[in-house]
Amino acid sequence: MKTSKSDLALQIFYKWYSELPVHSTTGGPARGTLSGALIVLDRLQQEFKLDLDSHRTKGKSQLIGLSAAAERNILGRFGETRPFLKEGGRTNRGLPGDIDTMLKSIAEMHLDKLTKKERNEALQQLQEFLVNKVRDFHNRQTLRLEYDPSFSTWQFIHNLLNAAKGRGTLGQVAQYLVGAKLQLRYPDIKVDNYSYSTADDQLKRGGDFLINDTIFHVTAAPMPAVYEKCKSNVGNGFRVYLLVPDRFLTAAKDNAEMHLSGKIFVGSIEAFVGQNIEELSVFSRNRIISEFRQLLEIYNERVNAVESDKSLLITIPPNLLK
Repeated sequence: MKTSKSDLALQIFYKWYSELPVHSTTGGPARGTLSGALIVLDRLQQEFKLDLDSHRTKGKSQLIGLSAAAERNILGRFGETRPFLKEGGRTNRGLPGDIDTMLKSIAEMHLDKLTKKERNEALQQLQEFLVNKVRDFHNRQTLRLEYDPSFSTWQFIHNLLNAAKGRGTLGQVAQYLVGAKLQLRYPDIKVDNYSYSTADDQLKRGGDFLINDTIFHVTAAPMPAVYEKCKSNVGNGFRVYLLVPDRFLTAAKDNAEMHLSGKIFVGSIEAFVGQNIEELSVFSRNRIISEFRQLLEIYNERVNAVESDKSLLITIPPNLLK
């Protein structure tokens, strides 16, 4: 497909996108519309039919193929793996009308005059445009949670990790949270801060953090490779901490015992961070609020410094700002 035709197609598609109703909670089109459009664009690559009824079920109450699994598959092909919409657009009442106008805009592109290969390349460009809008959505949505002072510090950290797990960012949040904890606890020591996607071997480091002669590994799902790293660390004369979500704690301890009995400290992220907050606050409820606020502020500073994905940021609960 020639570049000029490609540019024209994107211009027409952008016009359709920019005229969609703005959803109050997203600041852009409804997520169901983006999900449904991705799926219909996928169907067009198999059978290029631009009338709405060709994409409706027999009762015309739903569009064919709408599902969260289909949406995830398409997003995954473009490298976007964060959860976007559980229902895949099925609950969006305005979706048929939005898809109808999309199909009409595609008709204006005259893609039927192209070969199937060229046409599908053009349709994939339109999908990529929408996937980038999905990325924009994620990058605008910071992690939000409530702070209940009647809960334990362990429970607050646990709730935070669960919120991250629901968005597919548990590993990232856990790493930055432990880094923030170490920086809060040891303000005079430089705590390294690298983007989550940077592999340890790229940086020639033994783990996620090094404090004096102790290496810290933070993992959301401990796999065999992390125990091999721990074994190598011990062999090189380091002390080793392996930190995991609480639900993996028992299994992680058992595996650590099998690999290096008594030589790896295994703890839950919830306890490691929560106990630190308790000690820094001298077990005072009022000071716990201040320590939690500082922890989240340091966390956000560390994320901001190395990540382009701002959805990893945490909105500090209002009652921690008092």
